[in-house]
Amino acid sequence: MDMRDGFVGTVGQTPLIRLRRLSEETGCDILGKAEFLNPGGSVKDRAALWIINDAERRGVLKPGGTVVEGTAGNTGIGLAHLCKAKGYRCLIVIPDTQSQEKIDLLRLLGAEVKLVPAVPYRDPNNYVKVAGRLAAEMENAIWANQFDNVANRLAHYESTAPEIWQQTDGTVDAWVAAIGTGGTYAGVTLYLKEKNPQIHCVVADPYGSAYYSYVKTGELHSEGSSITEGIGNSRITANLEGVSMDDAVRIDDQTCVNLVYRLLNEEGLLLGSSTGINVAAAVAVARKLGPGHRVVTILCDGGGRYQSRLFNPTWLAEKGLTPQGV
Repeated sequence: MDMRDGFVGTVGQTPLIRLRRLSEETGCDILGKAEFLNPGGSVKDRAALWIINDAERRGVLKPGGTVVEGTAGNTGIGLAHLCKAKGYRCLIVIPDTQSQEKIDLLRLLGAEVKLVPAVPYRDPNNYVKVAGRLAAEMENAIWANQFDNVANRLAHYESTAPEIWQQTDGTVDAWVAAIGTGGTYAGVTLYLKEKNPQIHCVVADPYGSAYYSYVKTGELHSEGSSITEGIGNSRITANLEGVSMDDAVRIDDQTCVNLVYRLLNEEGLLLGSSTGINVAAAVAVARKLGPGHRVVTILCDGGGRYQSRLFNPTWLAEKGLTPQGV
């Protein structure tokens, strides 16, 4: 019998999906790791599980304790699920710019949600720093600290990347992913580079993030802005330290939206904006490499969490965006 043990046992072992139309257009296999099929609905379930397990092993999270985190949504959702499953309280600090669907879901899962203004990381009232302070003031509480807790990247080094390697029989030419905390990109990159240093590891970056500039010039400089949630950053997190970035592709919002709608209309996949960035960058990398290569990326989460925005024509129009070529 094929059974898994509860929510915890269901995290991981997601399939790779060949994106048929985009693969045909580029002559490459463009493969998406279907992380939206994790039980909490996103790639962040892995990091959440590894962070909690690590805290339990180190004895800093005890029965009845509280997990506190500053998050743009998906890590918080994964943590909230796991806290329910393991009997912990959950406190999530989230920027007030995030989708209402994510906020409502966090509350439905029993998390206490603290909304704060969206301010840069350098500001002491940034959501990440607020979470750290709140955790420090509580008894039997941990700050998940997903940006600088390397249990995050270890989740992907120990699970996501070996799965990709096994599922492709080691035939990967390029790995493409956006960076938020850096955990997914870093963990997979570290593993794949150990297996084959020739694998091309590429950062997919939205406007408003500094990684494209960092790869191209060595300086962290951002320009513009993006509708995407949970990806992009202006600093090198602990998860990114010592990690190769062979190249970077910057994707604008219109291209992202086009790809999200193409995935829906051509593949039947209802996915979020970070996936649009990833897949658009994977297509760019495939075209640069030429036919016959295999490019792997992440399908981060489902589009239902963005229904009031990404799939709302009125909201898109207010942002000057209209899905094209679909």
